[in-house]
Amino acid sequence: MISLTPVLHEESATPLYQQLFVYIRDAILRSYILPGEKLPSLRSLSKSLNISITTVELAYNQLLVEGYISSRPRSGYFVSEISPGSERGLLAPLSPGSDPPPYSLPEAYGNNQIYVDPECFDFAKWKKCSNKILTDYSSLLLLEGDIQGEAPLRDEISRYIYQARGVRCNRDQVVIAAGTQQLINLLCIILQRMDIDHASFENPGYLPVRNIFKDRNFKMTLVPIDRDGIQINKLPANIPTTVYVSPSNQFPTGSIMPVGRRYALLDWAYRNRSIIIEDDYNSELRYDSRPVPSLQGLDTGEQVVYLGSFSSTLFPSIKISYMVLPKPLFKLFRESLSGYTQTCSKAEQLTLALYMSSGFYQTNLRRQRKLNAQKIQMATAALNRYGKDVVEILNNSSGLHMLLKIANKGKTTEEICAAVAESGLTLAPVSNFEIDGSYSVVMFYYTRIPIEKMEEAIQSLLHVLR
Repeated sequence: MISLTPVLHEESATPLYQQLFVYIRDAILRSYILPGEKLPSLRSLSKSLNISITTVELAYNQLLVEGYISSRPRSGYFVSEISPGSERGLLAPLSPGSDPPPYSLPEAYGNNQIYVDPECFDFAKWKKCSNKILTDYSSLLLLEGDIQGEAPLRDEISRYIYQARGVRCNRDQVVIAAGTQQLINLLCIILQRMDIDHASFENPGYLPVRNIFKDRNFKMTLVPIDRDGIQINKLPANIPTTVYVSPSNQFPTGSIMPVGRRYALLDWAYRNRSIIIEDDYNSELRYDSRPVPSLQGLDTGEQVVYLGSFSSTLFPSIKISYMVLPKPLFKLFRESLSGYTQTCSKAEQLTLALYMSSGFYQTNLRRQRKLNAQKIQMATAALNRYGKDVVEILNNSSGLHMLLKIANKGKTTEEICAAVAESGLTLAPVSNFEIDGSYSVVMFYYTRIPIEKMEEAIQSLLHVLR
């Protein structure tokens, strides 16, 4: 069953059911939702969107009347076959796309900070998909890969990020590479061709990206954040720039940028002829509420580059990341990087495309959310039970770490983190990602800890902190 992430405006003159109807209708016409796919039940969609069942029912009834979906007794609602050409004019391709390929792919708990619990990932299903690619499409693997990434995977990514994150794009706007840092390098080339040589960053924020811009000789501004994200009034004015943000799960604090500030940031970008880089870091991994729709989905001015990755939701070594380029930047990409060679394995791209089209990725993600939520719940309970004198929980609602404020016991944060590492756990100081920042706030990486060992691990952590 698919997920739906519309942006619904309660203050709008358009009724909520009509907004939901238009969202689903357009998704069907754009092939983000395919014929035969099952829609969420009335109850589950009303719960995930925090709207009434009646609102969902009215939207579904309108879709039924107009023939976009059908109802099957005791089974639910399914997308109907739509005649070819119905989507014409809704989302025109940027340029003539290449012909589609002649096939259809429907111990210790420390060390790595990005870690996926083996219980979350079904290697048997991944192996099944990989074997099918190697067996049925082996001849394709002898050919050089597409510079942008394999078309079947770009199709699956564009469908998924529309359904899950509200990102509006077609496959021609998706560029795949081996990691976010590779994509940022490509993006720097495009921005410099646009005569943009200045970049702004959240403080604290993700240092590897900041270092790439520094190596590319961009002028840089570090902008403080508050509980709602980057402070827009501290951004440069009257100069074209780019700003790198993680609005749906700010790294490392985990804060969420509310819709009002998102619109204000888009307005700033439009007025200053600037580009926003939206890193949707771990946005799917929220445990206390539904994921917030993307900034890109709100953008009407072609100002947002959207970044995503599979490292946290599959496994880190896969190194498949992607970006969605606005139309003007895509044209520059084709002009600037014709000699660029694809850095991702073609076999792994096609395997992932099949894994996603078979529904395995969504199943994997639901399992990961559930297990991580259970671990966080247990860790939170143990910290509150045993450690209120030394630890304050600042954020425990998303991502792969909890944000903790630790009491000053006469040791530096670096000394505390080193001592914790010796016990087999991982703490990382937020000051590693911040200029002139607090030295008492740390990230506690919990995903490596087996759920049955969580309370014991927390007691070990607190022993070191005391």
